[in-house]
Amino acid sequence: MSDRTTCWLLGDQLNPDLDVLDAADDVLLIEAHGFADRKPYHAHKLTLVFSAMRHFRDELRERGRDVTYVRAESFGEGLDEFFAERAGRGAGDGGDDGDGPRLRLMRPASHGAGERLRELVAERGGTLELVDNELFWTTPADWREWAGGEETAIGADGAADRTYRQENWYRHVRRETGVLMDDGDPVGGEWNYDDLNQEMPPDEWEPPARPTFEPDALTRETHAWVCERFDTWGNDSLDGFAWPVTRGEAREALDRFVREGLPAFGRYQDAMVGGEPFLSHSLLSPAINLGLLDPREPVRAVERAYQERGVEPGAYDPAEHDRDGAGSTSLDDFGDGAESETPSEPAPVPLNAAEGFVRQVIGWREFMRHVYREAMPELADANQLDQQRELPPAYWDGETDMRCLSEAVGHVREHGYAHHIERLMVLSNFALVYGADPAELNEWFHLGFVDAYHWVTTPNVVAMGSFGTDVLSSKPYASSGSYVNRMSDHCADCPYAVSRTTGEGACPFNALYWDFLKENEETLRGTGRMGLMYSHVDDKDDAEWAAIRDRADRVRELAAEGEL
Repeated sequence: MSDRTTCWLLGDQLNPDLDVLDAADDVLLIEAHGFADRKPYHAHKLTLVFSAMRHFRDELRERGRDVTYVRAESFGEGLDEFFAERAGRGAGDGGDDGDGPRLRLMRPASHGAGERLRELVAERGGTLELVDNELFWTTPADWREWAGGEETAIGADGAADRTYRQENWYRHVRRETGVLMDDGDPVGGEWNYDDLNQEMPPDEWEPPARPTFEPDALTRETHAWVCERFDTWGNDSLDGFAWPVTRGEAREALDRFVREGLPAFGRYQDAMVGGEPFLSHSLLSPAINLGLLDPREPVRAVERAYQERGVEPGAYDPAEHDRDGAGSTSLDDFGDGAESETPSEPAPVPLNAAEGFVRQVIGWREFMRHVYREAMPELADANQLDQQRELPPAYWDGETDMRCLSEAVGHVREHGYAHHIERLMVLSNFALVYGADPAELNEWFHLGFVDAYHWVTTPNVVAMGSFGTDVLSSKPYASSGSYVNRMSDHCADCPYAVSRTTGEGACPFNALYWDFLKENEETLRGTGRMGLMYSHVDDKDDAEWAAIRDRADRVRELAAEGEL
């Protein structure tokens, strides 16, 4: 066997500072295209992935790495080309006697991918060693030590024989990593400041500008190839493409967020504002999920910012102190009003902003990855409410008079992005109360979002958004239009009346919500957190239920016909 070890990196492992590279003699990257032939992915998603891979190849070569870059229809065909090229060098004959190239790969996040790739390599006479994926902060061993016992199993009815809760995991990881901890206790005395992160910004407030990265020649070439090569969905123009495609750009985006977006992030993170798809969100998830940023980097950067500029939870109101709407508020605008020698010094970081961001990364992201590992493959098909309806056409074309749904779908069509509340409380919530098949909704998210991978969307969409299983949530995240009205400005300009449940012109969310509760009463009434809602169900008489059912049936009919 050759003494050389090739580090094979996948398209979501694009970090040149990985430890796995240290012991490698050379690097293999396979740009496989077949997945994008099978489904209409968002054009920006494909451009981002393929451009980032090609830039990563060039960066590794500039660092002196020996990189084999193969473009093929599948990983199997890519390995064939790599093995043939390696045999031509005399580094293993690529036969079936196990004397071929020796590869090392960080274990892929998607279920079963590592084993499938190892089989492909073995079939060609090579060996593939799978090692822990450095681009997650916690390992499967860490999770098993915390969770103990056996893996969970999801039955045909969607019920998990073992359930997990994010808050418990989050506190454990905080203790283990020491992030935002003070002598064993959470900084500020509380683990969670979510109650301070649910405000609507006033009309006069403007969020900081989104970081933009002008597409270079390689990105433009890649985008042109994507548009010619594949059938795509969503905006296929580069005019709105501003995602970082290199590690340098990703680090610049992180710096911009910590300086300009973080001060306002917490307070307004759940808000939905017309014409503002990004608000103060970090927009770092595509870079983190591609590997351009190690998840430790943004967490530690936010923690550092709080240590340097931190104030009490809720103490800093960006709407009161933002002079120019660019998020560059000076410390002069805060505190005792004393003049600062550095007027461009960034604004204070309230603890609720720092904690809210940290929770998203080391709490939610890591939790989702491990629940996915534990619950697959049953998780992907879980459907405990037996929802079977096809996703309405509005999810693809954005054509609906519902302002909230039109805005959220429009953000996905235009940018391949919508923030977490739009994802959960509009896009998933409507599909849930409408009765859409969780697997179909999951696929839509996977195709449309630039930060979406199977390990990301499946627990978020199937388990949480669709309540296909109770493995990570004790109740469905279903609501009427009242939540959207409280957390957005959409209802004021919507032709549907959020104050009405029945009759023509009533908010579609309202009748669908109550009908959803009634339709799924046998499953939901006994869940621990649904008692209050079912007390309201019990208060309605037969006439009211008949009107609700008529309106819900009509809403579903209009939605299915693309006329809602």
